[in-house]
Amino acid sequence: MQHVAAMYAGVVAPPLIIGAAVGLTGGQLSLLISASLFTAGLATLLQTLGVWRFGARLPLVNGVTFANVAPVMAIVSQHGSQNALGVVYGATLIGAALIVLAAPFFSRLTRFFPPLVTGTVITLIGISLLPVAIQWISNQQDSADGHGILLAALTLLAVLAFNRFLPGFWSRIALLLGLVAGTLVAWPLGEVDTSTFREAPAFGVASPFHFGTPAFDIAAIISIAIVMLVIMAESTADMLALGEVVGRPTTQRTLADGLRADGVATAVSTVFGGFACTAFAQNVGLVALTRMFSRYVVAACGAVLVLLGLFPVAGGVVALVPQPVLGGAGLVLFGSVAVSGIRTLSTAAFDRPANVTIVAAALGVGIIPIAAPEFYAHFPSAVQTVLDSGISAGCVVAVVLNLVFGSRRERTPATGS
Repeated sequence: MQHVAAMYAGVVAPPLIIGAAVGLTGGQLSLLISASLFTAGLATLLQTLGVWRFGARLPLVNGVTFANVAPVMAIVSQHGSQNALGVVYGATLIGAALIVLAAPFFSRLTRFFPPLVTGTVITLIGISLLPVAIQWISNQQDSADGHGILLAALTLLAVLAFNRFLPGFWSRIALLLGLVAGTLVAWPLGEVDTSTFREAPAFGVASPFHFGTPAFDIAAIISIAIVMLVIMAESTADMLALGEVVGRPTTQRTLADGLRADGVATAVSTVFGGFACTAFAQNVGLVALTRMFSRYVVAACGAVLVLLGLFPVAGGVVALVPQPVLGGAGLVLFGSVAVSGIRTLSTAAFDRPANVTIVAAALGVGIIPIAAPEFYAHFPSAVQTVLDSGISAGCVVAVVLNLVFGSRRERTPATGS
């Protein structure tokens, strides 16, 4: 249950963001959240228990990755809310196949993703998500009202207080506790909408491609494929780090098996209405904290997630949380993603001026669509789909500049996270 609590806020945030962007409400939004929980559980079971050459057989918790959110939002802006999810699912299926096919060879490709590159991209992921938290605080309006700011501020303070004063594991789930506290404060103020909970079916799972039949768009496939390579680099770092924690060195075969599991899990997730899956770094930290190294314990976490996903009312409970409360917690959640990227960047050699320039240029290009969403409006739509995702654009710039200007050290991949 500790692992479930530690990753719960992170796994439900992406479907909340994407669902709102495509106009899902009520029972449909609950079903999308439940689909992400269900497929996260399946992915965790595959990764921990393993089937043939699929699964690292390490205590890894898998879930929906934040890296996918920005390119998905770019696809939504290009294809409209009615058709977007079909295009997303088509591109993600191709991306999943890419992961499975590239898994045996990815150790040779990791030189393209040293800490200088992965740190920049992870930082961009966090920065690109922060505007979502701000929109939640203002209830999607241009300006926030007093109630919204108050609820967001109280939630933020609660998260900070729980993190600072609660011991051990409880401080690690401060975000989840903050969401509960913020919702309890919002309830008597009339800010909690229970219609989503009432409309959610009590039991069930989304039928295959319930939210859209896969459609294939070249620009969307390129955008998602770029992010998939970043996801593979993240998973590789997490598996290497976890191998050190549990005292079992991660071999090339283990890496390949783990990446194959990510690919299969992403494909299955897409079929049932979820999104790309990867290992959750916060659960790697929890394994180190608790010293509970058994993969079967984490497999039990996967089983719990599957059960939660079979009850859409669980997703309805999440959808009860008012947007300003989500926004207050989101400032910390998405900010922590950016901080994780900065921490990765700290391992790069910034005494070389070229490295400073590489990161500065990649961050600058990546922030363009965040600061000016219409900046590429006059470009062809296919180009917009790639460039409107600051993560995809920033990743390409970081990889290319690192290959051209980086030293041999900066072309060496990270060995931990």
